[in-house]
Amino acid sequence: MTMRHVTRRAALAAGGLAALGAPALRAQGAVSDGVVKLGVLDDMSGVFADQQGMGDVVSARMAIEDFGGRVLGAPIELIHGDLQNRADVGLGIARRWYDQEKVDAIFGIGNSAVALAVQPLAQEKRRIAIATAPGTTDLTGRACAPLGVQWTYDNYALAKGTVTPLVRGGGRKWFFITSDYAFGHSLEQNAAELVRRLGGEVTGAVRAPLGETDYSSHLLRAAASEANVVGIAAAGLDLVNIVKQMGEFGLARRGIQPAALLCLLTNVRAMGLQTAQGLVFTEAYYWDQNDETRAFARRFEAIHGRPPTMMQASVWGAVTHYLNAIRDAGTDAAEPVMARMRATPINDFMTRNGRIREDGRVIRDMYLLRAKRPQDSRGEWDLLEVAGTIPGEEAYRPLAESECPLVRRT
Repeated sequence: MTMRHVTRRAALAAGGLAALGAPALRAQGAVSDGVVKLGVLDDMSGVFADQQGMGDVVSARMAIEDFGGRVLGAPIELIHGDLQNRADVGLGIARRWYDQEKVDAIFGIGNSAVALAVQPLAQEKRRIAIATAPGTTDLTGRACAPLGVQWTYDNYALAKGTVTPLVRGGGRKWFFITSDYAFGHSLEQNAAELVRRLGGEVTGAVRAPLGETDYSSHLLRAAASEANVVGIAAAGLDLVNIVKQMGEFGLARRGIQPAALLCLLTNVRAMGLQTAQGLVFTEAYYWDQNDETRAFARRFEAIHGRPPTMMQASVWGAVTHYLNAIRDAGTDAAEPVMARMRATPINDFMTRNGRIREDGRVIRDMYLLRAKRPQDSRGEWDLLEVAGTIPGEEAYRPLAESECPLVRRT
């Protein structure tokens, strides 16, 4: 074979390889900085760490691995940070991520005050913020933003799902113990509105600092108010401590029902079924609902040591939906990606026929859960039973009542 033939063959081979590689090269060119970078910003060390925290990071990693680790030919990277339940700390991390570390989307944002600070920053930086953990309805109300999504639940849905059956069942006088920050205020406001709308009465309320450990004076006020329901507008360890102390004070024996307005699997585990039995609350997911939820929970537990909470499970769906939108849009630019996310139905192990409404609220079914009696539990994490389903179109605040400026008015 002559040198001329070798050169010609090499050139043809190189041309063929270049042609095969062209789509990948073009695709990677559509990804800013040659990488798709995601951040999980959560409480990693405080009162909410068990229900979000590193469990959210595990779920995000699972989603990235299930997707194949690359999108449009570019690698997908994941970082995480601890917001410490402080708006200044969380906002500072988000700003650094967007400005210096070129993060394309932030997930979790597990504190309502932090989420309300991060969402307008994302809009300013033309990046995406997907709040899977906070519950304040302001995120899709007066503070809604075109590049913001509230993925898992909100305080209106939690309150409606729990308040409605309790009031109709005779729990008509409510006293609220409320965590004194944006999440607690929003949860109390939504629940109190529903109590009054259903013909009930709010007999009083107290605000408690985040992380308080002694609720005795608050519980004495609740008992003195003649309420027959204590609405607990708190979460994490605060919720656990309030329910435990209600048991120690014997409030249940006096006919006073605890109403956990945000309760999760890990909270019930921390309370123990002897204390939690009969407690009703609303969630977007329970690990033992069906074959698909159980399959995901087994994979998650093999890594994290326990089944996921609704927040942790929802991160998988949020990350997957976001990566699918990048693939379908052919770019990681925020506006076209968000347009694809809003146009595409959400279907995964946790959500059936979900959608992102124009105010940024994901519409999905919610579930009324009840803590089991100790004798009915078959294992360490067999703690709850599904008592009812609230269809997504009924669970959330109607758009006609929304303060979101993005909502089209007729």
